[in-house]
Amino acid sequence: MTVLQPVTRNLPMYSYSYPRPAVTTDAIIISNRKSVLLIERGREPYQGKWALPGGFMDMDESLEIACQRELEEETGLRVGELKQFKAYGAVNRDPRGRTISVLFYAFLEEEKIPLAGDDAANARWFPLDQLPELAFDHQQIIEEFKAEVLDRFVS
Repeated sequence: MTVLQPVTRNLPMYSYSYPRPAVTTDAIIISNRKSVLLIERGREPYQGKWALPGGFMDMDESLEIACQRELEEETGLRVGELKQFKAYGAVNRDPRGRTISVLFYAFLEEEKIPLAGDDAANARWFPLDQLPELAFDHQQIIEEFKAEVLDRFVS
């Protein structure tokens, strides 16, 4: 039987001559009150606008671990299992450069009180039908999530 070994930081890093996109993860956290958890961005781009909690993946993380870490850093909240929703990769979706984001989601039985941290200036719950102006393509993401997941599985 072959046993797979975890990737270690001692492996050589290879460099390629072609550009590569950055990878981010974002969390769609929905409460039992049909509210979504958002953060107010504390930095540019989109400083002062609201967004889904998330950020850049570290080189030694899985996608889900990166999403859990970013969620906790920006809101102080931990959730159990996250489910993968979709990936978004429009060429100009992020003004910082070519970025692909993988979205995860979870449902909470109650609205835990978030505590803004890291690069989030604020964190709070918003009713899904009363969203503020959102950064990046997060309005589109939430609308697609509502249509493809919420409208099908949540009454």
